Amino acid sequence: MLRTLRIAGFLPLLLIGMTVQAQDKAGPNDNKAPEGFTLLFNGKDLTNWQGAIAFNKRNLMSPEDREKAQKDADEKFLSHWTIADGILYYDGKGGSLATAKDYGDFEMYITWKIEEKGDSGIYLRGQPQVQVWDSDNSTGAKGVDKGSGSGGLWNNPAGSKGKMPTKKADNKPGEWNTFRIIMVGDDVTVYLNGELVVEKAPLANYWEKGKPLPAVGPIELQHHGDKLWFKNVYIKELKKS
Repeated sequence: MLRTLRIAGFLPLLLIGMTVQAQDKAGPNDNKAPEGFTLLFNGKDLTNWQGAIAFNKRNLMSPEDREKAQKDADEKFLSHWTIADGILYYDGKGGSLATAKDYGDFEMYITWKIEEKGDSGIYLRGQPQVQVWDSDNSTGAKGVDKGSGSGGLWNNPAGSKGKMPTKKADNKPGEWNTFRIIMVGDDVTVYLNGELVVEKAPLANYWEKGKPLPAVGPIELQHHGDKLWFKNVYIKELKKS
């Protein structure tokens, strides 16, 4: 049975390719970018992606050292990110995956799935993170975090806007979920399965606390030792007004 997501206030055209399926196999409308968006994951290979280098170290490297570090990261991590039947699968044993290109302001979609107790996240401009996890059962979910759901800016300071999602909108572990993430300046808005869970909340600079975010940086799929599945990864760069 297929279920179509309804994105609040968004044109039906952008629902193309965002069908949620129960099986680990892309459907005929998956991995096809809507008009105005660029396909970040083509459903066939790791074009547009590379092994992640810690953002706080990457920008301090000389070009030669960075080239070597990138080669090492690719050799160590990429074999753990495989593609079958249009699905990007991570076995939980390598390291994070990063876009080869840096992004500033953007709107993106990404459909993801985790197992029970799974934990991951989407780094924006190299900064952690839009949280992905099974908040009901994850060993890291304690106190107010338990049962809170995905989509919050989990590494922001305690009590800050956006750290916790306003509602739990996750599907069950083992089922597909879709983020719509909008980043303008330092502010992040997150929709999860069509539900607004974070609205224009500043993402904190994790690596240089108290300082403004860098203007650009990679988008990363976080390694946290758990199996992950992704499809339908689209992005649209936004021009500054």
